[in-house]
Amino acid sequence: MVVPALTKKIVKKRVKHFKRHHCDRYISIKPSWRRPKGIDSRVRRKFKGVVLMPNIGYGSDKKTRHYLPNGFKKFVVHNVGELELLMMHNRTYCAEIAHNISTMKRKAIVERAAQLDIVVTNKLARLRSQEDE
Repeated sequence: MVVPALTKKIVKKRVKHFKRHHCDRYISIKPSWRRPKGIDSRVRRKFKGVVLMPNIGYGSDKKTRHYLPNGFKKFVVHNVGELELLMMHNRTYCAEIAHNISTMKRKAIVERAAQLDIVVTNKLARLRSQEDE
């Protein structure tokens, strides 16, 4: 089992998504964030008790940015050859098999990852259906 090189604790300043103002009020306004631009907007003017706006202060620590809760950074793998890139970086990066990879190739990737001592986040995906038959 590979131990991640990251020792610093991952702190998220905010995990809730910033919702668009009035997205709860009108169906036509989707929740994806858009900056309010109205001249009288309470949100834009940052009044107390209104929706919070995203700003640079919510950013993650540079040392822990893009890290998963398991302590590794994610690297999407499409074939066994791409897995070889992680050979020397197996304490920083973990492999994630791309969604459109067949069961046969998945087995080969998981097998090679075990030899190279690389963590695979979704190694159990698409394996059970074949074993049941």
